[in-house]
Amino acid sequence: MSEPQVEDATRRTRLAAERTWLAWWRSGIAAATAALAVGGLVPELVDDAGWPYVALGTGYAVVAVILFVAATLRKRAVDRALDAGLYAPMPLTWAVVLSVAGGCLAVGTLLVIALA
Repeated sequence: MSEPQVEDATRRTRLAAERTWLAWWRSGIAAATAALAVGGLVPELVDDAGWPYVALGTGYAVVAVILFVAATLRKRAVDRALDAGLYAPMPLTWAVVLSVAGGCLAVGTLLVIALA
C-alpha cells in the first residue's frame, strides 16, 4: 500500500499536468481567434490590400494548429513519464520554434499596423 503523501504528490502532479495541457489549449484558442480576427475580419474592414492581414492570419492559424498538436504530444509524454516515475522535459526545439514563430508574428503584426 502506498503512503498517502506519495499518492497525493502523484495526484497533484497529474492535476498540474492537466492544467498545463489546458493552458496549451487556451493559447491555441487565442491564436485561432487572432487568425480569424486578423486574417478574416480585418481584410473586410480595410480599403487597402488585405493580403498582409490574410498572411498574418494564416501564420496565427498555423501556430494554433502547432499548439494543439504540441499540447497532445506533451500531455502524452508527461503521462508516460509519470506512469514510469520519471520526468519528461519539454524539448528545447519546441520552445525555440514556438518562440520564433510568436516573435515573427508579433513583428509582422507590428509592421502591418505601422505601415497601414
